[in-house]
Amino acid sequence: MQPSIVFEDRELLVLNKPSGWIVNEAQSARGDILQTWLSKMDYRLAKSRELRSGIVHRLDKETSGILLVAKTPEAFGSLQTQFKQRKVQKSYTALVHGKLKPGEGEVVAPVGRLPWRRDRFGIVPGGREAATKYKVLKTYSQEGSDYSLIEAYPKTGRTHQIRVHLKYLGHPVVADEFYAGRKTARKDRVWCPRLFLHASQIEFSHPGSGKRMSFGSPLPDDLNKALSWLRESK
Repeated sequence: MQPSIVFEDRELLVLNKPSGWIVNEAQSARGDILQTWLSKMDYRLAKSRELRSGIVHRLDKETSGILLVAKTPEAFGSLQTQFKQRKVQKSYTALVHGKLKPGEGEVVAPVGRLPWRRDRFGIVPGGREAATKYKVLKTYSQEGSDYSLIEAYPKTGRTHQIRVHLKYLGHPVVADEFYAGRKTARKDRVWCPRLFLHASQIEFSHPGSGKRMSFGSPLPDDLNKALSWLRESK
């Protein structure tokens, strides 16, 4: 599946990224890469390696959903500033293990690389400050196990932040091979083909007009199908 364009004007692109696409080019990157796909398009930053073809923020490889791309250096600077000043509001949909209580809350805990496993992140002393709000939408059960469908609202943008914070609460994301544990993730992937995390909405100020804009992405078919395996509960 290819990325799709949700919105486009002279200054920016709003994309819907499929799961399985790597966002940025890197020596170790293999497979479908969004930056390579963008570099073949015709806009000012398309071939800029320095500004990553205008990609302003990242999504993990298995995470699907909304992604912003700047088409000009000016738009790139404006959007980057909004991210740094936390003026961009994002929400993600995730399915997590267990009944998450209370139904609404916030995790504030520093996230950093694990010294003994450099590709993983965790709650570590000296990590970068990170905060994630959440809200439970529905609860499900299946074969004696409980699950919660939630919306997560990261205030900061640390790598793997939502996944790490939910693990910290004791409710890792379904099919998360890094943070749910290998055995649990393997069982999850019998009915859920990949990490159940989707960037469902973003709100920001247009880099040219300053007007607040909001874009959403519905839950993709593979995640809807995974939910259909479960029984809604109270």
